[in-house]
Amino acid sequence: MAFALLVAWDAGGADLRLAQLSGTPMGFPLRHDALLTAVFHSDGKTLAWLLAAGLLLAVKWPVGPWRRLRVAERWQLLLSMLAAVGAVTLIKRYSLTSCPWDLQAFGGVAAQVSHWRLGMADGGPGHCFPAGHASAAFGFVGGWFVWRRHAPRLAAAWLAAALAGGLVFGLAQQLRGAHFLSHTLWSAWVCWSTGWAVDALMHRTRRHAVPAVAAHAAQRPT
Repeated sequence: MAFALLVAWDAGGADLRLAQLSGTPMGFPLRHDALLTAVFHSDGKTLAWLLAAGLLLAVKWPVGPWRRLRVAERWQLLLSMLAAVGAVTLIKRYSLTSCPWDLQAFGGVAAQVSHWRLGMADGGPGHCFPAGHASAAFGFVGGWFVWRRHAPRLAAAWLAAALAGGLVFGLAQQLRGAHFLSHTLWSAWVCWSTGWAVDALMHRTRRHAVPAVAAHAAQRPT
């Protein structure tokens, strides 16, 4: 359902109309706004990596609800975040889609070309799809798959915080002209899908590991 709504938004052409609320033919007045660039962009990215460092420390020294998790699950919290950010970064690297502030409609040089038209450059610098900065928060959504098995309320709060953080980061970048809303929404979808994939892989690994350990134990001499 969410995927269908996202595709519908993407195909409806609402991105440009929404961007015109903060952009003009001369560019985006808030592109260099101190609050948006320093607090919501630079400081926000720093906070995200500090939280990731905290997840790494919690693998060795768990506190509070982290003590309920197995070591593999603590690793999953960190790895799902890194994998999600890595997936978004990889897509951006090969994307030919330019940012709104590079488009002719906002004083740039690039033509507006759908990111679905793979292999077609728009005349701009590209590498702007999906939203990389928003993934710094959306990347944590994968933690929901871990916490839901041990602490459902914490899982819901964790998911809500990750989604809210990503939307705030995405909105800040949209006001600056760095991304369309669809860039942010697709970043959320990629991060969610990556979190699901990591969880499925970890679950499959654990499921195959248990019989192997049991068989090894049975072969030990008594």
